[in-house]
Amino acid sequence: MWYSLAIMEFQSLDDIVARLDSRQISSLELTRFYLDRIRRIDPQLNSFVYVDESGALEEAKKSDARRQRNECMSQLDGVPISLKDNICTRGTPTSCGSRILSDYRSPFDAEVVARLRQSGMIILGKTNLDEFAMGGSTETSCFGASRNPWDTSRTCGGSSGGSAAAVAALLSPVTLGSDTGGSIRQPAAFCGVCGLKPTYGRVSRYGLVAYASSLDQIGPFGRTIKDLATVLNVIAGHDSRDSTSLSTPHEDFVAQLEGAKSPYRIGVVREHLEHPSLDDEVRTAILNAIKLFQEIGHTIVDLSMPHHKYAVPTYYIVAPSEASSNLSRYDGAHFGYRADFPKPTAESPLVSMYKSTRSLGFGTEVKRRIMLGTFALSAGYSDKYYVKALQVRRLIRNDYDQAFQTVDAILGPTTPTTPFTLGEKVNDPVQMYLEDLYTVSANLAGVPALSIPVNPHSSGLPIGVQLQAAPLQESKLLRIAHELHREIGYVPRVAMP
Repeated sequence: MWYSLAIMEFQSLDDIVARLDSRQISSLELTRFYLDRIRRIDPQLNSFVYVDESGALEEAKKSDARRQRNECMSQLDGVPISLKDNICTRGTPTSCGSRILSDYRSPFDAEVVARLRQSGMIILGKTNLDEFAMGGSTETSCFGASRNPWDTSRTCGGSSGGSAAAVAALLSPVTLGSDTGGSIRQPAAFCGVCGLKPTYGRVSRYGLVAYASSLDQIGPFGRTIKDLATVLNVIAGHDSRDSTSLSTPHEDFVAQLEGAKSPYRIGVVREHLEHPSLDDEVRTAILNAIKLFQEIGHTIVDLSMPHHKYAVPTYYIVAPSEASSNLSRYDGAHFGYRADFPKPTAESPLVSMYKSTRSLGFGTEVKRRIMLGTFALSAGYSDKYYVKALQVRRLIRNDYDQAFQTVDAILGPTTPTTPFTLGEKVNDPVQMYLEDLYTVSANLAGVPALSIPVNPHSSGLPIGVQLQAAPLQESKLLRIAHELHREIGYVPRVAMP
């Protein structure tokens, strides 16, 4: 039966769960459906770096047995999901898209993985990413670039590009990614799916391989806003093993999607819409959203966020500085890749091994950011660069705090353009970094933000709209996004049906 489930291609988690509950399909049939699509379609996309076919099928059989006994672990019991390959999974590869971890198998599950397993979800495999989540196009992965399912000559974004592409091509109904400077939202925009970066601390980072610890946050990709809310219900919550995890009351994000409409105040930073790099049709999409919000009774408020223009340079001091510290553990001595001992030199064999391992194990972009961060932290320069960046970061957060005293959400573009061609920017770091123009400030401030698809570009490529809200206001953020989708009559599209 699984091979005839083409009807599933345009449905959400809600519909999948309903069919599982009504016994129209089994978890085993559903899992085989996705595994078959991965076999047939992913060679064109390279969105997966590891597929756990035997493990997924075995877990699906267990889920079906629980359902037969009316002992489901949650409403999502038996529903497949995939994970970005910087999220640790017990006994299976966690490579971070890097040669230096190409043979690493985690001995433990990340907290989010444990919660998914406790809900009965089926882990299909691990998705491709820029090496150690450093990049905006998934081109820095040691496994090669992932491709955009709407146009395979173009990028699917980064760093969580594989996760976004998998949802867009229906290789997985939902996925998890991580967002350090836009790494969920930018791929979501480029692939025409929904992606959420929660408030910093809302979701445990335990078991997320660190890039920049004060910025990283795990979040979901889905085909609808409700899909995001459903997955967030599973993964959100306090974790004592993560010192930055917030102790907040449990919320039902799905239950709060619907309800009495409230007139919201939607902020718009006009300077963002006047930036010369912004594509005309992306600008028009934002203006159309503004008009629609006004028509349904919400108030549009013009905002000024004067320190936003410093967000990209601030981010590219803070993030590499933290990366320099976090990645110092990958030295070949304890786990992962180790280079062969080089010919004898004046240096000790241990030092030579460290140098060779890190030179051969890390890719160009990772080495670039480690060196940038090491310089910014070095004696005589840390006050000038790193400390100054932290001061500007505080000013950026102050801009948000002031804005959210007068508005409920901030509306704007997710990306300046539609997906660019593979190879177009990979050798121009500055141009690649400017892809983060509209996304990095949310990470610096720790606020929740999401990207949702709207009507596509005239080229047929997706366009994403970004909404941001005050810390811990995910429910309001999701509700506003859900209302926008409802008003435009949004219907998810499937790439490569």
